[in-house]
Amino acid sequence: MITVRVTTLRRTFVGAILFVALLVSVPLLTLAFGRVPTTGDWRTASHRSAGLAPEPALHRAAVVQVYAARTFGWRGAFAVHTWLVAKPAAADQYTRYEVIGWYARSGHSTVSVTQPRVPDAEWFSATPRLLRDLRGADAEAVIGKLASALASYPHADTYRAWPGPNSNTFLAHLARAIPELRLTLPATAIGKDYLPTGQVFVRTPSGTGYQASIAGLLGVIAGGDEGFELNVLGLVTGIDFLHPALKVPGVGRVPFGD
Repeated sequence: MITVRVTTLRRTFVGAILFVALLVSVPLLTLAFGRVPTTGDWRTASHRSAGLAPEPALHRAAVVQVYAARTFGWRGAFAVHTWLVAKPAAADQYTRYEVIGWYARSGHSTVSVTQPRVPDAEWFSATPRLLRDLRGADAEAVIGKLASALASYPHADTYRAWPGPNSNTFLAHLARAIPELRLTLPATAIGKDYLPTGQVFVRTPSGTGYQASIAGLLGVIAGGDEGFELNVLGLVTGIDFLHPALKVPGVGRVPFGD
């Protein structure tokens, strides 16, 4: 009996190791085939407009947009950086909301609120993808709750690229605090499943389901917008039923791509 149990435990352990290795192998392949550039200097990286944000002078209605772009260097094979921009009606410029990790090194809040010249800029040469685009009254409803959502972010003095809290943890918090945003973060947004200390079971960022997560390292999601997701060591795999696709670590959606 003892021998059988030991054998079963050994097989389970080996199976778990092989599963994690499989999850990690896909992002590593994106590096091997050059899908994510690993060379370059962050000081000379591009921050050009992606042409996704409407010009304030031409679009006077309120606008809220959420972007995601691959992180700089080898980490881009695994994860994206996310941020939100907002422009009230008749405003002449956008305000950008995000978490910047290196701010924590100098003892400052990681939450950055700026009014950039280019709200949809490339993230260190990585072209951003538009995750959410709200206009008019829908955007105003989100803008009206941004101040309180910012004030309630519990990790303003802490940053960890993995497993969180990071920029994706921040966007997930905004989404839960502002249901009108109805934001679904991509599988590559590592850190989105990192919850405040003591919380294990919460609503998903989109508000269409629920998730359980232990320190962002192990968890599961079931939601109308998110579909089904399994998080193992921050790497997410799953399936989107609403817009049929598989979710693969490092790649995002298959066959449509992240």
